[in-house]
Amino acid sequence: MAIKNLSVLGSTGSVGTQTLDIVAQHREHFSLRVLVGGKNVALLADQARIFRPELTVVADENLLPELRERLAGSNLATGGGRAAVLEAAGAKADWTMSAITGVIGLEPAMAAVTHGGTIAFANKEALVSAGEVFLSAVRKAGATLLPVDSEHNAIMQAMADGNDRSIEKIILTASGGPFLSHTHEEMRGVAPEAALRHPVWSMGAKISIDSATMFNKCLEIIEAARLFNLASEQIEVLIHPQSVIHGMVYFSDGSVLAQLGTPDMRIPIAHTLAWPQRIFTTAPRLDLAAIQKLEFCAPDETQFPALRLAREVLAAGAGASTVLNAANEIAVAAYLAKKIGFLDIAAIVEDVLAALGAPAVPDLQTVLAVDEAARKTAAQRTTAKAA
Repeated sequence: MAIKNLSVLGSTGSVGTQTLDIVAQHREHFSLRVLVGGKNVALLADQARIFRPELTVVADENLLPELRERLAGSNLATGGGRAAVLEAAGAKADWTMSAITGVIGLEPAMAAVTHGGTIAFANKEALVSAGEVFLSAVRKAGATLLPVDSEHNAIMQAMADGNDRSIEKIILTASGGPFLSHTHEEMRGVAPEAALRHPVWSMGAKISIDSATMFNKCLEIIEAARLFNLASEQIEVLIHPQSVIHGMVYFSDGSVLAQLGTPDMRIPIAHTLAWPQRIFTTAPRLDLAAIQKLEFCAPDETQFPALRLAREVLAAGAGASTVLNAANEIAVAAYLAKKIGFLDIAAIVEDVLAALGAPAVPDLQTVLAVDEAARKTAAQRTTAKAA
């Protein structure tokens, strides 16, 4: 394997740290050009000293003095703030991990695409909020997109024979989260502490809540439609509590190809990092004899209305998904702050979609403007719910 120059955007987050764990095991194959981290300056500085990138950037400019102090005597270049993040993201690299979560990761993802390398993306906003704007930039630059989400990465692997024109449908699996056995009424009073206790995956607060509401699957349906150029009716969701099968592809000859693995994000990260080859990881190996059984059931869209909203947003087109993503982020933040109830999350998102519809989003600036409008409307709705 030839040496790859890497940029890691979001290096101090869960996906970023796991990416660097894999890189550390294969130092002979990779060199770091850029590290971009969030507020955890101590960790970012440690990463910089270990991997010695050409440039280390902290997203918050106010934290740049601390970063420089921690890296004193290292002779490592540093930067801070939005402009520095965008400059770093746009630096030419063979492979870029785009893992800055939230809509703040959208502009860096767009900047990374411009150099035409391989973009491993873990931030949903690129395809959910920006959609065709992002994909158009990818096509223009000749960049290669590799999905890091376990479900989309599984679909990509199952499509590896290249017969994408023979696809009948795909299956995205879902663990069902912590409230799978709850009734709709029982979910009304669940506290954030309970919603954060995912039964299978170890994730950040936002994505843990999205798993509990199944808004994560809502966003994944939208992503899959755009990433794999599929119609809404070609994308199904199955509840699979063991989280062993991550995705399946049904072909026109009756064949079904599935990707299996332990629920460990290092597996899809390593797949994108080494693609089209493979590299070793220390992820636990799948032991089907120990698991003994794999269970599946169809999701209840009354219990999880986010799945219905995904279909409605795809049918509406344009900026409807931009509105949905922004409203969900605001509603989840309000729920975590205990200002609204669990069921209010979906209700607020649906209310904001009804208010703003599907505005045109022809370019990045319009995407960001629609996102901001949706956030303001969602904030008003959360305030009304909390009153």
